[in-house]
Amino acid sequence: MMETYQLREIPPQPLSSAAFLPFGQVIVALDDHTPFGTEDAQLQLQNGIPRFYIMRLHQHGRKFHKITRHQRCTQCLGSLGGKEWFLGVAPPGTAPLPTWEDVVVFRIPGTCFIKLEMGTWHAGPYFDDAWVDFYNLELSDTNLVDHDTCNLLESYGVEFEIA
Repeated sequence: MMETYQLREIPPQPLSSAAFLPFGQVIVALDDHTPFGTEDAQLQLQNGIPRFYIMRLHQHGRKFHKITRHQRCTQCLGSLGGKEWFLGVAPPGTAPLPTWEDVVVFRIPGTCFIKLEMGTWHAGPYFDDAWVDFYNLELSDTNLVDHDTCNLLESYGVEFEIA
């Protein structure tokens, strides 16, 4: 672990398609008869068996020092019940670690999904409710074989707290 430690308060940004573009897509409701197009989730799930499930997460505060990426698939997340949540992200890349200065946090309304590009670093979901159920689409073995994690405290001496 680094000898110096910094707790950095990070304000969440409002979610928009343009702001989230370096990390993935914002997926919003479309009219039922809308043909497939660029507003639909552009998925990369060909490297295994897709897994779509509901995961229950329990509240664990707003601090984080670990950030993860999946390089074999895209991942889609959305909360059930219209619950607002937060996600820390850093851009995908070929480097073995993210740059901590590139980490941003988004405030995600419960009215949409997000799709993470392959390799996007992410921390969360974080939320203020006691627990929230999330839709999650990834591969069946993502958390076993495609789960690179960077400990920002050990690598850079940095921990984030969502303001």
